[in-house]
Amino acid sequence: MTMLSKRYEKQIALPEIGLLGQQKLASAKVLVIGAGGLGCPVLQNLVAAGIGFIGIVDGDAIEETNLHRQWLYRASDCGKNKAVVAAGIVSKQNPEVQVIPYPNDFNRTNAFAMVADYQILVDCTDNIETRYLINDIALVKKIPMVYASVHKFQGQMSVLHYKNGPSYRCLFPEKEASLPQLDCNDSGILGILPNTLGLLQATEVLKIILGIGTVLNGKLLLYDGLKHHFQTINFNKNKAEIEKGMQRGLSILNHSTSTTIGISATTFLNNMLNDDQLVIDIREEYEEPKLEFACIQCVPLSQLDDFLAKTPKNQKIILMCQHGNRSETAAHYILNHGFTQVYHLEKGIDALEKLIPKI
Repeated sequence: MTMLSKRYEKQIALPEIGLLGQQKLASAKVLVIGAGGLGCPVLQNLVAAGIGFIGIVDGDAIEETNLHRQWLYRASDCGKNKAVVAAGIVSKQNPEVQVIPYPNDFNRTNAFAMVADYQILVDCTDNIETRYLINDIALVKKIPMVYASVHKFQGQMSVLHYKNGPSYRCLFPEKEASLPQLDCNDSGILGILPNTLGLLQATEVLKIILGIGTVLNGKLLLYDGLKHHFQTINFNKNKAEIEKGMQRGLSILNHSTSTTIGISATTFLNNMLNDDQLVIDIREEYEEPKLEFACIQCVPLSQLDDFLAKTPKNQKIILMCQHGNRSETAAHYILNHGFTQVYHLEKGIDALEKLIPKI
């Protein structure tokens, strides 16, 4: 056991986990959507447990009113992007974990590209429209969605799409959620409550990966913080709502796949030296292998906005990452911000390595 991996000794000692279970955690890829009151404890606990690859999605900036419940952040972080700050903090908490920030909102344009690398989606949002979007994407991708929401002194959570189980629409059909949605800005929130629910979400994620315990599949857990009372309600699949979610998800997929242009590794190499294009490697600084090409600029995804601020909107841009998924996500994002010639390297640097083994 290495010096770093000793951190997991007490976890590995559990017969339900063991070394094999810890290896499952190290191989897992989890996308946390929302780095606020729920997302902060989810991230801290998944990173501590040794989840190998974690993505963080949040387009919001940290505000002073967040600090009483979003304990990752300090007053000096106000004004900075949540995903970027959270990634920096939890990466130091456990350097063995790869953490990728996505400093933009999760939306119809980037959703499918953003989830492509991940096995589990954790819904830590406070927006009902985004929650339906996550639901529909998870339904099409056939991956679990660990959902939670909080209100004043109460919270609820469930695991959706697990082993072909019910969806969020089965629990809350959209027509029933058409009334105005209150968030903590309107109604207030006890700071400790989202942290309580976030811990429970992280627990469900670990159970799913490890295949242990009873997952909240087809069950809605209700928590009353004032009474310290837990209640579990069973709910079933609704075929009509499943079909509605699938249709919505496929519609988004068909739209999103037509908005960006991928180029093959062969085409990229044949045209790599063109002076009229801007080639950007959006991987994080710690990612390998490094590309020793003078024409490629290294700009981590978290810094892309600042880098492109002075770039003409008609500039031809080619984005690349390791596998091709993050670059496609970034291409969607850039197109949405007015750029007109945006391309991404299909299958990423992995494809280049096959053509140039000693890249």
